[in-house]
Amino acid sequence: MESKIQRSDGPYALILVPTRELALQSFDTMQKLLKPFAWIVPGVLMGGEKRKSEKARLRKGINILISTPGRLVDHIKSTECIHFRRTQWLIIDEADRILDLGFEKAVAVILNALNAERKTRQNVLLSATLTEGVTRLADISLNDPISISIADEIQKALKPASQTGRQASSSSNHMDQENFAVPEKLKQYVMMVPSKLRLVTLAAFILEKCKFEKHHKMIIFFSSCEQVEFHYELLLNVLSGGLESEQLEHSSVSSAHLQFLRLHGNMEQEERTEVFQEFLKSKTGTLLCTDVAARGLDLPQVTWIVQYNAPASPAEYIHRIGRTARIGCHGNSLLVLAPSEAEYVSLLASHKINISEIKMEKVLSSLMKDDRFKLHRPGRKKSCGTDPQEVRERATVLQTKFENYVHSSEGTVQWAKKAMQSFLCAYTTYTRNLKHIFHIKSLHLGHVAKSFGLRDAPQNLTALPAAGSKKKTKPRPKRSDLLKKTHGKHRLAEILRSEYSSGMDTGVSKVKKKQKQRKPGNQQIPT
Repeated sequence: MESKIQRSDGPYALILVPTRELALQSFDTMQKLLKPFAWIVPGVLMGGEKRKSEKARLRKGINILISTPGRLVDHIKSTECIHFRRTQWLIIDEADRILDLGFEKAVAVILNALNAERKTRQNVLLSATLTEGVTRLADISLNDPISISIADEIQKALKPASQTGRQASSSSNHMDQENFAVPEKLKQYVMMVPSKLRLVTLAAFILEKCKFEKHHKMIIFFSSCEQVEFHYELLLNVLSGGLESEQLEHSSVSSAHLQFLRLHGNMEQEERTEVFQEFLKSKTGTLLCTDVAARGLDLPQVTWIVQYNAPASPAEYIHRIGRTARIGCHGNSLLVLAPSEAEYVSLLASHKINISEIKMEKVLSSLMKDDRFKLHRPGRKKSCGTDPQEVRERATVLQTKFENYVHSSEGTVQWAKKAMQSFLCAYTTYTRNLKHIFHIKSLHLGHVAKSFGLRDAPQNLTALPAAGSKKKTKPRPKRSDLLKKTHGKHRLAEILRSEYSSGMDTGVSKVKKKQKQRKPGNQQIPT
């Protein structure tokens, strides 16, 4: 701009993003870009931070403002010094995600505040997947919008060289886009695993990639915060710790370098930021997370994406695998399905997403490389190769270690039950058009219990109706605050709302304090 802008001018550009991690990353990138232009001041507003310090920064002046919708609405309503008199650009990133869970109202409040002070500006909506909701948002925020599809540009560039074309949309209306463009260097795999073997197969896969091959960095997606917490503690204790005596015996296979991190919406903001930064800088490690990390984040050197719980839609599948194979790098993704969910592969194929199969036996055979899972029998000869019988025995030894840890105290048993309950709740929230693939009745509860380290199916779990069912069931008397009396779509909204909240609700902090007090893993970690 010709006359140098002043800090006191306020925001010239406003960038809306759905998650706190994406807000931090966008702010970090903006700071790097603005190094030569010291007079242009960027700033970030997000839930979990102190409102007082944010107000002070707004009072001094921010020229490029990055914010999550909930927190910005909060400031529009309560902070007098915030204004948009000079705002010329509005960027809504991950527009389809921002629309989820009632954020459409928040965006409407923000648009009204912008329009009240300045009518003319350029609005941009960005998303890897364009949904009906985005079309709706485009209607209220854009005049005569131009649709730009990167998939189309890729197709045009590739056509002269090859007539096959990439997996891009041929539809002229990109708002109803059915097919998705996936990175060229991304290898996609699926693995069929019976419920009772899910836990040992996941552990074997982590050991193979992060311990024996060593150079991998992995993200594992779960469908709820409770599952992330439970698997984090379980894997940390059984695969990385609590086995010192065996590690001393077999120092050559010591798993001391196995690193586990977790990220979900029920964590304190300070801890979320710390974990995000740590994973960003590390060259190896395993991040267990919910869909809070599925959107827009650029996490360098991620080589594997594991979807332990299948995503609710092909669009969500695309967002998750988009955390690897970025900007021309190589990457891999693995989708874990139960045999009853096999039809999901055909659904993905109908969207031009083609996946190769990895055999579960091949993954489990990596347990042969770790003598901690050897079945000690007197007079037994040393094994060679991958004898299927011994692979099964080692898988059983590992499953027993998981079960022993879970059953080591009443607290850990209750924790496993809550994680299982949250999995079942999330399972009932698949949309109607996916019910024939993911139906609660197709699950064997005894086998599902095994995947949470429980020896038997819990008898006192609340009966869970399918999504949309009108039947109401009485909740168990002593039930975690996190598992409220909600089912179906309401439960999904509750699971996800914590990911994208403004951080202003006081109820959440009470839940976290209670969780910290009763967290069984804290007593179990060996010193």
